[in-house]
Amino acid sequence: MTIRCAEDMILLTEKWGFLPLFRNKIPGFSVEEHTPAELWFTDIDGPWEWKGPCARSQRCLYGKFFGGRAGFVSTEWFADFANYRRDGFDFDSRYDCGMASHKDMNIYGTVDRYGTLLSKKLKSLCGFTKAGGEKGFDGAITRLQMQTYICIADFEYMVDKYGRQYGWGVARYSTPENLFGYEFATSAYSREPKDSMQKIADHLKKVFPDVSERNIIGIIK
Repeated sequence: MTIRCAEDMILLTEKWGFLPLFRNKIPGFSVEEHTPAELWFTDIDGPWEWKGPCARSQRCLYGKFFGGRAGFVSTEWFADFANYRRDGFDFDSRYDCGMASHKDMNIYGTVDRYGTLLSKKLKSLCGFTKAGGEKGFDGAITRLQMQTYICIADFEYMVDKYGRQYGWGVARYSTPENLFGYEFATSAYSREPKDSMQKIADHLKKVFPDVSERNIIGIIK
């Protein structure tokens, strides 16, 4: 399938359940490999611009979910994905058990409290300022996305005097629970996390029968 618009990205995510943005150990398992080269980094809309509409669609979730790199997970598969990545823990429980840092709690708690925040505002509220403030925001926000506690709800762009968007989109962060409801994000908690992982691996093995289970699990992890 060739990706030529945001709807194509959503459809491929729904077809496979998971869709990394960039090349990885599974050949053909990325937006990059299914999008014509001329649609990347041009004056016309391409994958960078389509991320926001996909995230807003309510048909998939977007974030740094795959080895600290960006990609999509369909709403159908997100609960099992979260169950495995969270290892059955809500964030508060993870923090109470000493498995999350105060820095992570600060970021997660702020996003949870506000519901949705642009990255610039989130950094400011959490004390990640340029002069003498907290450090390590990028690492912490990536970790929270990998654990599925935070996702990217949209991207917002600067607008010039002619009403045209320009520059890189600024990420707007939220939680899956805020976007879809608590039951949606936690509906697979009744399963053992390892069973959710195996369920995903078995599904992707059907999608990519020539790929080793080791490489498939490497993407899921």
